[in-house]
Amino acid sequence: MGTPVSTSASPHEPGLRPARNPTDWYQVATFLYRLGRRAFRRRGLVALLWVAILVGAGVASASAPAPPEDSFSMPGTESQKAFDLLDEQFPAASAEGATARVVIRAPEGAKISDPAGKAQVEELVTALGAGPQVASVDDPFKADAVSEDGTTAYASVTYKVNAMELTDQARDSLTAATDDARTDGFTVETGGDAVVAEQEMGGTAELIGIGIAAVVLLLTFGSLVAAGMPLLSAIIGVGIGISAIGALGSALELSATTSTLAMMIGLAVAIDYALFIVSRYRAEITEGRAPEEAAGRAVGTAGSAVVFAGLTVVVALSGLAIVNIPILTKMGLAAAGTVGIAVLIALTLTPALLGFAGKKALSRKDRKAPAGQRAAAAKPKLGTRWARFVLRRPVTVLLTAVLGLGVIAVPAAGMELGLPDEGSSAPDTTQRKAYDMLSDSFGAGFNGPLMVTVDARDAEAPEAAADLVRERITGLGAAEAVTSASFNEAGDTAVLTVVPKTGPSDTATESLVHDIRSLSGDIRGDTGATMLVTGATAMTIDFSQTLDDALVPYLALVVGLAFLLLMLVFRSVLVPLKAALGFLLSVAAALGAVVAVFQWGWLADVLGVDQPGPIMSMMPIFMIGVVFGLAMDYEVFLVTRMREAYVHGSSAAEAVTTGFTHGGRVVAAAAIIMMSVFSGFILENDAMIKMMGFGLAIAVFFDAFVVRMAIVPAVLALLGTKAWWLPKWLDRLLPNVDVEGAKLHKELGDTAAPAEPAREPETAGV
Repeated sequence: MGTPVSTSASPHEPGLRPARNPTDWYQVATFLYRLGRRAFRRRGLVALLWVAILVGAGVASASAPAPPEDSFSMPGTESQKAFDLLDEQFPAASAEGATARVVIRAPEGAKISDPAGKAQVEELVTALGAGPQVASVDDPFKADAVSEDGTTAYASVTYKVNAMELTDQARDSLTAATDDARTDGFTVETGGDAVVAEQEMGGTAELIGIGIAAVVLLLTFGSLVAAGMPLLSAIIGVGIGISAIGALGSALELSATTSTLAMMIGLAVAIDYALFIVSRYRAEITEGRAPEEAAGRAVGTAGSAVVFAGLTVVVALSGLAIVNIPILTKMGLAAAGTVGIAVLIALTLTPALLGFAGKKALSRKDRKAPAGQRAAAAKPKLGTRWARFVLRRPVTVLLTAVLGLGVIAVPAAGMELGLPDEGSSAPDTTQRKAYDMLSDSFGAGFNGPLMVTVDARDAEAPEAAADLVRERITGLGAAEAVTSASFNEAGDTAVLTVVPKTGPSDTATESLVHDIRSLSGDIRGDTGATMLVTGATAMTIDFSQTLDDALVPYLALVVGLAFLLLMLVFRSVLVPLKAALGFLLSVAAALGAVVAVFQWGWLADVLGVDQPGPIMSMMPIFMIGVVFGLAMDYEVFLVTRMREAYVHGSSAAEAVTTGFTHGGRVVAAAAIIMMSVFSGFILENDAMIKMMGFGLAIAVFFDAFVVRMAIVPAVLALLGTKAWWLPKWLDRLLPNVDVEGAKLHKELGDTAAPAEPAREPETAGV
């Protein structure tokens, strides 16, 4: 690091005015060095400000209305156009009241149409109608809701308010009515959004993640004070972010899932960002720096990596807006905002907490040892030995890692996408039982009906147009039933319900949707009416197609911006390219693992996967965004230290070893913490949160321990000095952000080599 500099008189603060070239317009390390020292000196004020922000955000969140439920809208798709048409032309039918579908089945050998069955259904309908907030209940015998074999019927209950506004009394009344009907051998199950969720998302996942993180931090630092600082700063930062989401939830329609995903990501990165700064502070102290100077240097060097790592995460999450699906955009922006707060917390509150801790951030043994002995003892031996092993056998390590991840990625080729419904619920839930009863008695396609809207405002004969639509759809032969058209009050718009012969996720049902849509041109030409297809199945198809269409532009945007950002950080072309390719490999392997567990059912019992099935449509692209940001975190944290050593005169091989010596152990600890936080969410009942938690945890494992710890040093060993090559014209064009702190070290009087020292070409393993 260079000769220790005395800071008793703080000589650097007023005199730190580095001369700047035209391209050296933003010296990150220099600015952050000053920020870290000021936060250290004014620690009381900084801590008070952050606590005040936390309290203010908490009060605002507590007084805000409850957040809305998750809702999907897809601007520009046929499904969304049909829903918008229904809202406009059928205002009464589009009321957002909660619904419940109560399914009743007669005892074996009996029928619902028997006197005993009719009496049981009548009592059930009466009890359901007497419940609070109930708007209407359809009698199965009047609504033609009895199966052909006469064994099963269902009653549809509509409420005056949406599911979020249903009272406990209304839900209890629904449960009591169904429980009372389960007599004399009758089976009664209930589905719909009015049904009480059997397990709400709570704080178990967060507590597990924080608990494991505390143990890892304690083992890493050997000091309760040092271990507590990343946890405290992370809790405050995530608390502010989640409270802000809660305060704005009702106004911006941010659901509970949005805040859970923001917490999952924000908690992981917040702990890691503070961890890197505290670790660098301890390293500076062991070299004999005064605490204030050590805090400034820690924020100036490790803090620079935090800034650019945070920027890559924010870019990746904000880039989800390109998909043009509101719920995905909101999730990405909310999580990005939480990450932004985590960066600010790490750069300001962490040095303030270090100001309170001083040398207590060191272990008791290190505090007693002389400075030189502390520095020698602080070097992590395992990271050094591993780096030297990879440098000796780069080809073997590279091939083993790449082939291993490639094999794990194979299942991703068979990934099937879909949206969650009651058919994906746990087999022992009443929702799943009701779903299965309806499928058995009314046909596999009953739970996934298609809604065909006929906009006949431009047609001369609206009824004739609707009849022609019904005739053409029936002629396709893939529908179990096609209902007669139901017109609005104006008589110019109609709705037909199509029940497929196959289940909602069956490929034959998807083909039916496409076949019906292919009729729209002929219908338009023959009658002047416009036909649109919507419904849950059609929306799932459109949702998946929208994501597929957006995947390439999204990857191009995110990877392109991050590539430029990393090129600024590392002053290299090949290092950012290697980082991007390594990310693609790790995310492919992670998706392969997700498919194997959640779609194929491997280890389903161990991980608590109740019902294997299609992967949720938004999961791959959201995971790509998150994992890319996290992957760049480890790239920046690990390789920045290598770049710093290289710039200060080390050979390319020595720089790799130095990076692992000083950063390998900390990166490994950060990865374990992230994996622990994400793994805790596997325990959640929400299917998407469970899947995201597993996917992110396994992706962090692959990226941190296989890509960054094995593939990266192997590639750098093979490239040698070429890894840090940058065309001269591009070097002159790009601004020098000085992330590795070369100018900072020069101004502080450290011994450093020129920014770009001349070197002879090297061979791998030197």
